Amino acid sequence: MLDADLHPLLRLVAIAGATAPRRALLEAHSPAAAMAAGPAVWRSFELDDAQIAALQRPDMDLLQRATHWLQQPDHHLLGWHDPDYPPLLRRVANPPLALFVAGDAARLWHPGVAVVGSRSATPAGRDNARSFARALSGSGWAVASGLAAGIDTAAHEATLEAGGMTVAVLGTGPDIPYPRANAALLARISADGAVVSEHLPGTGPRKEHFPTRNRILAGLTLATVVIEAAARSGALITARLAAEAGREVFALPGSIHNPMARGCHRLIRDGATLVEDSGEITVAIAAAAAELVGDLRARLNGPTSTGHEDRAAAIAASARSDPDYQNLWNCLGHDPTGMDQLVARTRLTAAEVSSMLLLMELDGRVASQHGRYFRIR
Repeated sequence: MLDADLHPLLRLVAIAGATAPRRALLEAHSPAAAMAAGPAVWRSFELDDAQIAALQRPDMDLLQRATHWLQQPDHHLLGWHDPDYPPLLRRVANPPLALFVAGDAARLWHPGVAVVGSRSATPAGRDNARSFARALSGSGWAVASGLAAGIDTAAHEATLEAGGMTVAVLGTGPDIPYPRANAALLARISADGAVVSEHLPGTGPRKEHFPTRNRILAGLTLATVVIEAAARSGALITARLAAEAGREVFALPGSIHNPMARGCHRLIRDGATLVEDSGEITVAIAAAAAELVGDLRARLNGPTSTGHEDRAAAIAASARSDPDYQNLWNCLGHDPTGMDQLVARTRLTAAEVSSMLLLMELDGRVASQHGRYFRIR
């Protein structure tokens, strides 16, 4: 993002009210030009009187705190106008105006699966969350969740332990763990994955933010897997939003005597796919993942948001000389090979193999079929 756009974008993010008028404003103007346009133009884009007043009298303490957070290493702000804004999220109803990201923002483009469920999970539910998270990350998918207690925590931890890629979507500011017991987990994800929030740094937990958080979690991923959920559960909101966005929804069945299985059974009755093995998920979302790779290829061929060479394009240009890349290439054949086998052959982590395979696909050297990879030239 251009430095001239940062403060204007923060001012647009900081005001309350409908986001659709502000998205429309950013589709027509850069953030700096939008702020310079003045009240008459803002009103023409249907910003209301309260929003216009807030733009004219910004909370400088709030903006300074956000600016200070963004000055820290690996902290980013992706606005609606930004070509790096995740393409899957653009397709949901009422997408956020901007995302604060701690960690590697490029991971928001990586094909992923949301693993969600009850905060009051049973031991068996937590075991299932760990098992699915390990298997999904081992197959090259990013595993996303909401950093909540229970199923979310189990999914994040298992992915990190497996050396996979995980994304945490928060209902607080990107610097505020909720629950507080997950402060260390938040730091680990910031260092090894990505933490995402639409809320300004310093924003504490508010009840109304968590259902809206779920639309980002559903929108960033190709599928949502509900491990355990009571009859009334935030995980069901995520599943509904995923279905409304045209994404796959899976649910694990459970005992009829387990109240934490009732939400999953309801989802299955309502049309979610009953799932018993992560391989079923891979097969179902392979085509959508290929489309996302096409979006990334178009992004790498398009303009950057900073005026500097895009990091992913630079990696793609130099990858062929990398020993690990060559190791992976040598371990690939013309017959489809699964992610687990490639990890075993190369002795690399699943996250490393997955990232290199994505670059090979963008380079036109590798294709995938049902989660298995093969050389095409």
